[in-house]
Amino acid sequence: MNNAKSTSKNRILVLGANGKTGGRIVQRLTTLGWPVQSAARSTTPRFDWDDSTTWAPVLQNIHSVYISFQPDLAMPGAVKTVKQFAAAAVKSGVKKMVLLSGRGEEEAQECEKVIKEAIDDWTIIRASWFSQNFSEGNFLKPVLAGHVALPVGNVKEPFIDTDDIADVAVAALTEEGHSGQLYEVTGPRLLSFKEAVEEIGKATGKEIRYEQISSKEYAVMLKEYGLPDDLISLITYLFCEVLDGRNTSVTDGVQRALGRKPTDFSEYVKKSAATGVWG
Repeated sequence: MNNAKSTSKNRILVLGANGKTGGRIVQRLTTLGWPVQSAARSTTPRFDWDDSTTWAPVLQNIHSVYISFQPDLAMPGAVKTVKQFAAAAVKSGVKKMVLLSGRGEEEAQECEKVIKEAIDDWTIIRASWFSQNFSEGNFLKPVLAGHVALPVGNVKEPFIDTDDIADVAVAALTEEGHSGQLYEVTGPRLLSFKEAVEEIGKATGKEIRYEQISSKEYAVMLKEYGLPDDLISLITYLFCEVLDGRNTSVTDGVQRALGRKPTDFSEYVKKSAATGVWG
């Protein structure tokens, strides 16, 4: 990558800059010398998907945008919001958009269409479930407690390492050859959630029990954690609808984008265990 390219016209906006993928992307771009505008509710200027008045300030002098929608593209109203944002971005002079999408989600694929129609230079990263959900997301506390209870049985998922997603996104944002590409990214191996938990248990030397529960039991549990109803509906939808077997296959998206194999779940577990996160 040539840092001489890093002029004001190549300034990159990263939405969800504090998230699992956004934070990694900001770090990589900064290390490579690219000018970056981080955007989240906690940044200055502030960015909030629910407040369109916060969009224009972060879009000033931006050439490329990494779009990570919170909490998920499957949320009601997401398609309309993404369409409005894309229009605002194009109006402000944005030339490239890279969208983080969800595998097997009809609503997410509607958002993909929105981006494709809004701008000529687009890249879609359609991702499977994140490995980091076990170390940075909703599954961390249950893992630490030694009891992971989820409404999913033996359905297998090719968990993707978010470091791989970040590498693909950075390539799409800074290199030639990724325009008009849809990269469906997965890990190289299928695992059930129980198998994933067992791998973490072996690596940490801890006994972590996996239990399949009903979607109703899971919803009650999430309610006890204080989650709002719309977020509970989203999470149960993802488990009960998306994890119905439609995604039980691996893809070559990482290989196509980066010329290397994706990170195996066991490698993710090894590096995460080394940080002491499951201490």
